[in-house]
Amino acid sequence: MDNSVEQSKEQATMLMRTDPFRDLDRLAQQVFGTTARPAAMPMDAYRQGDTFYVKFDLPGMGLDTIDLTVEQNVLTVRAERGLTQPEGTEMIVAERPVGTFTRTVFLGDTLDADNIKADYTAGVLTLAIPVHEAAKPRKVEVTSTESKEVTA
Repeated sequence: MDNSVEQSKEQATMLMRTDPFRDLDRLAQQVFGTTARPAAMPMDAYRQGDTFYVKFDLPGMGLDTIDLTVEQNVLTVRAERGLTQPEGTEMIVAERPVGTFTRTVFLGDTLDADNIKADYTAGVLTLAIPVHEAAKPRKVEVTSTESKEVTA
């Protein structure tokens, strides 16, 4: 047998896996998105003090492919991951999704969409969205309309 064919079979055998949920995964991909067109990008959101943070998992994306837009309190994140297969190679397993990923987030009126800060580090896009000054908790002074004079 040809040595290159035998080596190719060894590589395929090394990468084989047994997955009892493979059919369920395929069905979920058909319903919610495919590897070529994922349904959504994973996201976490939390508030810390006077700032909301939103984190998106975007591993393998180039910084120049990430696009953020805000229009009337609607934040849209768009990123693209291209095929990374070197030319002249034979793909054995292709499970990493490629294509354009998009996620839309509706921002509340209490958030200052004009001052969003974005940072992309280690495959995670982190947005810091400050709370509007008018929406921050503040003390309200309590006064009385009663006369302060006491008659004896």
